[in-house]
Amino acid sequence: QVQLVESGGGLVQAGGSLRLSCAASGSVFSTNAMGWYRQGPGNERELVALITFPAKIKYGDSVKDRFTISGDFATTTVYLQMNSLKPEDTAVYYCYADLAATGDFEQFKDHWGQGTQVAVSS
Repeated sequence: QVQLVESGGGLVQAGGSLRLSCAASGSVFSTNAMGWYRQGPGNERELVALITFPAKIKYGDSVKDRFTISGDFATTTVYLQMNSLKPEDTAVYYCYADLAATGDFEQFKDHWGQGTQVAVSS
């Protein structure tokens, strides 16, 4: 059983920065993609940033030029550096990975973290 464990959320003033981290626990056979989604109050879950193996990166339109995603496919670890934060960035941020667990017949499945709260005050 593979779980994604997030850390790094919190409360910050507008214009500030936060760094989110996510690491997989358990035995991972292979990872196709990993990244971050978020869900704000009353909103649907939306893409923040995604890395597809080996290094294709996609950002949500609202975070381009402010957020930077990085990661290591060998360890299924992904980071999100968030700069110039705005109140509208307030949301629960979820780590995501499309991976196959060792012993799970090498089937690739979507995995989600439990979510970490980011709150940006004006």
